[in-house]
Amino acid sequence: MNYLWSILPSMLDGLKMTFGVFGLTLIGAIPLGILVAMALRSEIVLLKMLINFYIWVMRGTPLLLQIVFVYYGLSLAQIVTFPRFEAAVVTFILNYAAYFAEIFRGGLQSVPQGQFEGAQVLGFSKLQTMQKIILPQVTKIVMPSVGNEVVNLVKDSSLVYVIGLGDLMRAGNIAAARDVTLVPYLLVGLLYLILTVVATLIMRKIEESLDYDRLNR
Repeated sequence: MNYLWSILPSMLDGLKMTFGVFGLTLIGAIPLGILVAMALRSEIVLLKMLINFYIWVMRGTPLLLQIVFVYYGLSLAQIVTFPRFEAAVVTFILNYAAYFAEIFRGGLQSVPQGQFEGAQVLGFSKLQTMQKIILPQVTKIVMPSVGNEVVNLVKDSSLVYVIGLGDLMRAGNIAAARDVTLVPYLLVGLLYLILTVVATLIMRKIEESLDYDRLNR
């Protein structure tokens, strides 16, 4: 127990970095995913082709490879040089936005076409239709899938150690290598389990708050 207490401060410092990547990814990826999903409904063929290519690349290649490419590859190609944290956040946002886009695309397709037509008859603009009629329904439909991605994001955030960010996983690696013991990994695993449980409970509460039928009963 004394050893656990001695390494806990470094783990909590790493946890701050994990929270930073997690929070900024959600803030950036969900709105971007919604915009991409709406753009997929565009009648501009070139735009749809570009977006489908972006989604195909993001979903078809490992996130670890994408992190390495954005941080090392773009710098070596002299296109742009990102600091470590910004490289990780940009990569996570682009990756998760592609997954959220597919989730929201499915949600938009599940809304009957008659609702779009009815809103048009009532004089709603496309923006008003999306804001007041379509998106509230889509949010309720896709929330379980979004919740799964949120839990995945908690675990995927550990990949940032590959570019030297001092996250929770890197703190565990350093302690394990220094002290030649697996105990730090057990503590890291416990902290990730706690994070996923908390994220799952929060997402379930949000799902329940959106279950209008249950609330009205």
